[in-house]
Amino acid sequence: MIEFVVAAAAVAGIGWLVRRKHRERQAAGVVPGLPGMARLPAGEGRWRMGRLYVDGGAARWEPQRGSAVELTGARAIAVRAPSVKEGMTINPGSRIVTCAYPGGADIEIAVMALDLREFLDAVPRAEQV
Repeated sequence: MIEFVVAAAAVAGIGWLVRRKHRERQAAGVVPGLPGMARLPAGEGRWRMGRLYVDGGAARWEPQRGSAVELTGARAIAVRAPSVKEGMTINPGSRIVTCAYPGGADIEIAVMALDLREFLDAVPRAEQV
């Protein structure tokens, strides 16, 4: 009998915590920007989590840690699905967009497939994407 009372109290406590967390997320509202991961330079280094923001037509990538990367002048030159190896690090359902700067440097940004159109509207495309 005591086990049932303890189990019921635990279930009620967990339900209260889950409901409280849900209310906190709803109160926070919509977070601006597109979530994703990026690596700079392209093909090297680690994937870093962050968000893409578009302010007045100028796009920038802000990682969770570190300084923002301006995408002014960058062009989206390629869109591809992640490889099997990349799929272990980033979401395998995402799409990787390679953006090239005029100076020759590249950055790869992985966004979810549903956010791809909004991303490509924010970053100008090269002739062939």
